[in-house]
Amino acid sequence: MSEEQDLAQQKKEAAAKAKAAALARRQSKESVTEEREGNMNVAKQKAAAAAKAKAVALARRQSKESVTGEPEGNMDVAKQKAAAAAKAKAVALARRQSKESVTGEPEGNMDVAKQKAAAAAKAKAAALARKQSKESGIEESEGNMDVAKQKAAAAAKAKAAALARKQSKESGIEESERSMDVAKQKAAAAAKAKAAALAKRKELVGKEEDPEKAKAKAIAAAKAKAAAAAKTRARVEESTEVHTPDEPSPNQSILDQIVQAIERNLGQGALTDYYINNLSKDVPTLVAKPDTYFQIAKILRYDEQLNFHYLSELHGTDFETHMEIYVHLYSFNTNHSAALKVKLDRDSPVVPSLVPLWSGANWPECEAYDLLGILFQGHPDLKRILLGEDWIGYPLRKDYQPYDVEV
Repeated sequence: MSEEQDLAQQKKEAAAKAKAAALARRQSKESVTEEREGNMNVAKQKAAAAAKAKAVALARRQSKESVTGEPEGNMDVAKQKAAAAAKAKAVALARRQSKESVTGEPEGNMDVAKQKAAAAAKAKAAALARKQSKESGIEESEGNMDVAKQKAAAAAKAKAAALARKQSKESGIEESERSMDVAKQKAAAAAKAKAAALAKRKELVGKEEDPEKAKAKAIAAAKAKAAAAAKTRARVEESTEVHTPDEPSPNQSILDQIVQAIERNLGQGALTDYYINNLSKDVPTLVAKPDTYFQIAKILRYDEQLNFHYLSELHGTDFETHMEIYVHLYSFNTNHSAALKVKLDRDSPVVPSLVPLWSGANWPECEAYDLLGILFQGHPDLKRILLGEDWIGYPLRKDYQPYDVEV
């Protein structure tokens, strides 16, 4: 029996030892879990404190920037972003530390010193949490103050805009009233002018003036107008011919050469005048007599030193006191220009044709004949090229009147 008792005693002792070992393992696990949670809380608190410090520093920096023109709304957004980034960083750090504590913490009995340290850490974390709660409350109140400032500024702007609209409407009413007064005055003046014109027209109609007399008056008025224009042109031409520049023209030598060639062949009386036309690019200009016009043109065309073999322009003009032909010539050999003019009797304007010398004079002479009635002797086919052969009159003459006035 003693052996059975010993065996039973051994079994009880073995069972007690197993129970004690199981209890120790359970307590060890619980202590490891608590320590792990404590470490995680400490890590979170540290990360939160660092994030808070970072957010405060960022807020200060943004506050300085806002003094130079940065709006306050951007500071609040920046604080929120910094806080969110800090929280995310703290969570990641806690997870990493949790993994490290799981892999590196040995299983064993929890020391009393560790339990005290964990309790102290919890107390410290709670104090830090209360402090941060107070700071966040202060910052929140500052944020509310910023929002209140923004609302007040917006309200002030809205009030100012409403006042401006009111004043604008009042000024617009006054301006519209003034505009209406001016418009009434203009309308009254226009009505008076219209009434006066209507009265004059009725007065003319009442007189029943003779159509022949009216036609004669119109012709006389046209002649007077043409005479005044002719006088003005004559004055301009005379001032042009008399004008002498202070400095000699660069084409003076060309004019002297042309005059010498003409006088050498035709004598000194062949030209009535010669000058530099300062109003037309300093062109050497010659004024010929009707009987020497063709011979001077022939010298200009065939003289070896002159050789003006290109006729660029020919036209006629009615100066009312006389007719005039203007010819512009050019030499490609010497790159020089020259002008030849001749004055004709207005009642019988006749001059030799230059077509035998320059074929380019054909159509310009026909045009001068068609519109001015100038006859060009020796022209191969002088005819009207713009108007019909049965047309009566010459439209470019100053005293021209249509044959049928009513048409």
